This record gives sequence, C-alpha cells and structure tokens, in this order.
Amino acid sequence: MLQKRHKVLILSTSAGTGHLRAAAALEKVCRNSPGIDQVAHVDALAFTNKLFRDFYSKLYIKLVEDAPTLLGWWYEKSDEPWKTDRMRFLLDRLNTGPLIRLLSDLQPDITICTHFMPAEIISHLITKKKIRAKLSIVVTDFDFHAMWLSRAFHRYFVALDEAKAYLSQLGLPSERITVSGIPVDPAFGKNRDKPTLRKQLKLRTDLPVILVSAGALGVNPAEQVVRSLRQINQRAQVAVICGKNPDAKERVEAELARGKVGKAEFRVLGYVEDMPSWMGAADLLVSKPGGMTSAEAMASGLPMAIYDPIPGQEERNSDQLLEKGAAIKCNEISILGYKVDRLLSDPQRLQGMQGAARKMGRPDAAETVVRTLLADPEHDPIQVDEEKQEQMAESVRKR
Repeated sequence: MLQKRHKVLILSTSAGTGHLRAAAALEKVCRNSPGIDQVAHVDALAFTNKLFRDFYSKLYIKLVEDAPTLLGWWYEKSDEPWKTDRMRFLLDRLNTGPLIRLLSDLQPDITICTHFMPAEIISHLITKKKIRAKLSIVVTDFDFHAMWLSRAFHRYFVALDEAKAYLSQLGLPSERITVSGIPVDPAFGKNRDKPTLRKQLKLRTDLPVILVSAGALGVNPAEQVVRSLRQINQRAQVAVICGKNPDAKERVEAELARGKVGKAEFRVLGYVEDMPSWMGAADLLVSKPGGMTSAEAMASGLPMAIYDPIPGQEERNSDQLLEKGAAIKCNEISILGYKVDRLLSDPQRLQGMQGAARKMGRPDAAETVVRTLLADPEHDPIQVDEEKQEQMAESVRKR
C-alpha cells in the first residue's frame, strides 16, 4: 500500500519573532519528511489589511515598551476560557477575508498554527465544513493562556506536562494533547562539543562564556545589562548579541569604551546567523524569558539569568524555568553583574543548572510535532460547543 503524502500549511504571524521561528523550525522538518508532498509557510498577517497588521504586530511592542503593567493586567484578566472570545473572533473574521480565501483554495490536509489568530479562522472553516484539514495548534510559551483555546481542533502541542494537565482539567481529551516542547530549529542542542564550538567562534576555551541576547530585533536594554556585567570579578568572556539594531550595538560599544572595570572580556556582535553554535558554546544566557529564546536555550542545555520579564507570558515562562532549577532571576538590572558573579564563583551550582536545562530541553520538539501528525489516524475534530465552553469557564471560576 502506498503511503499517503500530505499537503501541509504552516501558519504563523509576525507579531514578534517567536511564532515565526517556531514555524520555520516546523517547515524545515516537514521539508525533510518523506510523508509530506507539499509544505508552505505563510504569515497570516500578510493576508489582512494594514490596520489589522499594525494592531497585531505593532501594538504589542508598543505596550511592552510603554505600558508593560497594562499588558500584564490584560493578560491575566483575559486568561479565563472564552472570556474575550466573541470579541476577538469577530475582529479576526472582519479583517482576514484574504486568509480565508487562501485556505479555501489550498485545501491542505494538515494545518499547523503557531499563533492563535489563524487557528481561530481555520477552526471556523472546519465547523462550517468549508475545509477538511486537520487543525493542529502549537503553543509557543511554556504556560497555556485562554487565547489559545479553539472551537474546533484535531491536536494541541504544548511545552510541558503541566499545560497538558490544565487542558485535561478543562475537559479536553488528553489523547489529543501532545507534550512536544516548543519547536526549535533542529540545530539547537545537536552539537555539545563546547571546545570545538568555541574555537570556531574565536572564543577562549579556558574561560566560561556568558551569552547576552538583546533579542532578534535588538529592543532590549543591552547597554544597561552590559553596564552591570562589567562589575563581574570572575574571569569570564561575555559575548553580546545586539540583533538587527545598530543603535543598540553602538550604545553597548560606547558603554564598554568607558574603560575596563571588572575582569570579564567583552565581545560585541550585531545579528548572528548561527545562534545554535553560540548557545552551544556558552555556559550561561543572560536574556528576557521569551518562549522561543527560553526553549532554544533549554534545548542547548544552557541555563539562564533572567531580567525584566514582560508581565504576562514572560513572567510565567520565568516561573517555569525557576521552578525547574534552570535559571536565576534578577529583579534589578543594576545587580545583574553581582548575581552572575556569584553564580560563576560556584561552578557546582552552575553545572547543576546546566543539567536542569538539559532535562527541560526538547531539541526534537519540531520532529515530535511532525511525526505525531503524520502518524495520526483519520478522526473527526474535537468541537467545543457553547455549553462546553460555559462548563470550561465555570470550572476555572470555581477554583
């Protein structure tokens, strides 16, 4: 019997980089899977109008920069099953006509969504019997927020057993929930030969390596982080990745030009293509705990020093990393150097954190998602009607 070959459509959004990176990892695995005949990856926001694109992609960043407390309040306030669903769904439906037409025209066998917005549209088309595709939803944070709930789906992929337990408690069938981890590029965690990686990256092999990530867009306060890390008295080397932001790189270089303070050696870079090698070569990552960055670090066995998490999902990611022993957290950037210095002075503790990161990491998450979907039997979607929605909401309100 000939194996069925599938047509796969991966949908992400350009609201931040995490959803896109998860989708890119899944696309890479799909293209190397013999059971897949065609694969396409589209940014769902490209099929909406400009006003809607700006709402999704720019408003979030604006809130992060100017009103993080408001963002955190809304994140917590909206984390009740179906509380904001009707408003969100109506807004999405009114602005995503071209995306609906694309899905109707392509009629993929499998859809994989790394953002909740396209998942809502596909769910609607499934319930209206306009497409027959399987809908799989890949959650790109460690915790599960109510925005990811869908009226119809075939399978959820979540990062942790805790997220699966929560969805099961809400009443979703556990056999349709897979703990895969957050999909990262398969290159993360593949090469654990630190001396070789360090030689390739022109790093010393006899000193610990601290990697500072300012994010792919370079919007984090890298110069403040570097100002604090200059106080490190342990001998170490610090690689600062400033991303696609030349201004941030200039500010970091200006900070370092003020003269040497501690014993750390600094190297400043802009955007780097080979982040898997940099993470593989490092001993500690200094970063905000975004879902994708954290997942990439864990896949690399790289513990984190967390600072300034965004209220909401990054705070919850931080909680998970701290609970697993794979991170330390600094509430004030000014003492970040002090906390990192203390950690470097305790190699046994740092090694324990590296072990915790490796245990938490799932470098094969993307392969798990694709393999599971290809092996899934044909089955009807799980549909959550209004009665079930109310039961789910009530189960949370009673706690």
